[in-house]
Amino acid sequence: MTRTGLTTGLALALLLTAAGARPALAQSLPDLVTTDTLRVCGDPGNMPFSQRKEDGFENRIAAIIAEELKVKVRYYWLTQGPGFVRNTLGTGLCDLIMGSASGGELVQHTNPYYRSAYTLVTRSGELDGVTRLDDPRLKGKAIGVIGGTPPVNRMGELGLVSSMKAYAPYQLDPARKHQTIAAEAIADLAEKRVDAAILWGPAAGWLAKQSGVPMTVVPLLEEPDRPPLTFRIALGVRMEENDWKRSLNTILRKRRADIEKILRDFDVPLLEEEGNKLLEAPKP
Repeated sequence: MTRTGLTTGLALALLLTAAGARPALAQSLPDLVTTDTLRVCGDPGNMPFSQRKEDGFENRIAAIIAEELKVKVRYYWLTQGPGFVRNTLGTGLCDLIMGSASGGELVQHTNPYYRSAYTLVTRSGELDGVTRLDDPRLKGKAIGVIGGTPPVNRMGELGLVSSMKAYAPYQLDPARKHQTIAAEAIADLAEKRVDAAILWGPAAGWLAKQSGVPMTVVPLLEEPDRPPLTFRIALGVRMEENDWKRSLNTILRKRRADIEKILRDFDVPLLEEEGNKLLEAPKP
């Protein structure tokens, strides 16, 4: 994923784009995690996931983990991009990365704490009822998508590339108008510069609601398995820190209901653990 979208080359490393390797000898060392604080590697401007105000949903989940550990959270802030893992976990400045796609090779992963999908976002009333990318109503439409993310491959298979608007995967200019690339795509959709956008669901739901324009967000649950458009999201830790991973897994199990509530509060499309079906909301 880029800051808010999974990249094709690193589709199993959500928000992570480079790894810092430890020598093989480190595999036998005990965990090096700081025990008096929860040191989180975070992006200072990546809503709805995280920001310096600590009001993103990953910030709130980190606060739950710190509560269980009975310590305070301390962030090491770095904009997501090339070298993020190497310069955070890899240097020992922090001990935990939030929101990493389970199964990637850059970090060791905990058990997943949610599963979600890419989504089709449209202005309400214009493309209602479209649930698949092969729907003929999408032909010739200007569709915004972040370059290098898995939906681009699927769009190529369906002949949708010629009219799509591809956004650069990284926007590191501090003078940029929008906090993230996904936010820029949603703004273009709101202002009718594109007809639709295909974005990672956990970003799309919240951004669409914030846009001020009625939008419909449809999880893409009817696409083929390849390229994958659904991903399990976990916490990322250093490869050798198995005790730390087990501690985090215990917390994730214990606070599962609280974590799910946070995700739903931020309009994250949640899927069942298996199969492409939306997870039913708990009954009141």
